[in-house]
Amino acid sequence: MSRNDAKDVYREIISCLNEVSTERLRICLEQFHAVDIAEVMDSVNVAQGVKVLRVMDSSKAAMVLMELDPEMVPQFLEGLGRQRIADIFSEMFTDDAVDLLGELPEDQQKMLLDLMHASDAKSVRELLKYGKETAGGIMTTEYVAIPKDITAGQAIEVLRNIAPDAETVYYLYVVNNNNQLAGIISLRELIVPPPDSLIEDIMRSNVISVHVRTDQEEVARIVAKYDILAIPVVNDNQTLLGIITVDDVLDVMEEEATEDIMLMTASMDSEGQEFDAGALQRAGRRLPWLIVLLFGSLLAGNVIAGFSSALEQMATLAFFITVMAGGPGNVATQSLTVVVRGLATGEVDSRGIIPIIFKELRVGLLVGTICGVVLAAIGYLWMGSPTLGIVVGLSLALNMIVATILGSFIPLIINTFGIDPALASGPFITTVMDVTSMLIYFSLASMILL
Repeated sequence: MSRNDAKDVYREIISCLNEVSTERLRICLEQFHAVDIAEVMDSVNVAQGVKVLRVMDSSKAAMVLMELDPEMVPQFLEGLGRQRIADIFSEMFTDDAVDLLGELPEDQQKMLLDLMHASDAKSVRELLKYGKETAGGIMTTEYVAIPKDITAGQAIEVLRNIAPDAETVYYLYVVNNNNQLAGIISLRELIVPPPDSLIEDIMRSNVISVHVRTDQEEVARIVAKYDILAIPVVNDNQTLLGIITVDDVLDVMEEEATEDIMLMTASMDSEGQEFDAGALQRAGRRLPWLIVLLFGSLLAGNVIAGFSSALEQMATLAFFITVMAGGPGNVATQSLTVVVRGLATGEVDSRGIIPIIFKELRVGLLVGTICGVVLAAIGYLWMGSPTLGIVVGLSLALNMIVATILGSFIPLIINTFGIDPALASGPFITTVMDVTSMLIYFSLASMILL
């Protein structure tokens, strides 16, 4: 959808809200996707939002509710009434209900769980026990499981009965008498063999699964690596507990990517809700980082002050300070970004630290040598001093080599301690390189020029 199309949809939905007749409003809203309606509800008043959720089909209202900002949900729920809330929640898959309830205060969670059907409430309560960022926290219990000792024809009959309530039917999960995961079969693999074929004979026993306590980021890596639409979740006994579908994995990827990007700029906390907070709260999140980095910058200034005699004797050294600080800082950030991305996607393993550092070191040698030669030539031609050219060129080259080592080494070390490597980037690595660059630059200048 183009930007203009999106604006047209917005205007059309707003015009629907002006319908006096409830039935005409319902018919008007039917033509729009739940996501588009949810986006418009961000800018309407509570009464209008409640009206929309009341007139729509319960299943579509559930989809709209899931797309809303979690902070807006309670105010809309308060105006719906208990029975309407129960109807909407009965249309949600368990993982969606858990996601929504997980954002609400405990008293509201309890109220909504009491309104749900007993079986649905039991499933949701079970999922709420797991950590929010674990496989158990994002899985759904609506899936198709079949015994391994039935035929393909019987499995199709089971599928007909269960499919309406399942979140996805592309994969059927095969279990033994103890509900332990024994195999998997796709819908295509089920309908191709003769109806009297035993499931045990046509299933794939080598099943890719995740433990219920596996971190959601690791789940996303596995799903992306094996290019699957859903992945089963098991416990220590290999009992099948649920599945995680690709739509939930995409949400995880977006959440984790947003968190890493914001952490790399030291502009938010681990919750990732930067734009949902007020100006005072957002400033409070950034200030601790900025104050710590301020002291780091003062340390770099103290290094320069320690070489004041060199600056007094050769003032031209001051001209190249910004180059020495900026260039290596950029190089360090580039190396760090590559490594952080590799760790996030699983392409980089923190156990192979030395090979990764050597790869980046070769890049640093090439980049540093070329940039150093260029700066040396500029220093010589502009100032007419070959010695100054050697100092600035050699300093920049060494600084860039060190920058690539630190940029790749620091996130790898941090990752081995179980800390998000994105914390090592951006302002932090730049400040470290400010201190290191000034120390190398003025040390070389003191030894060669003075």
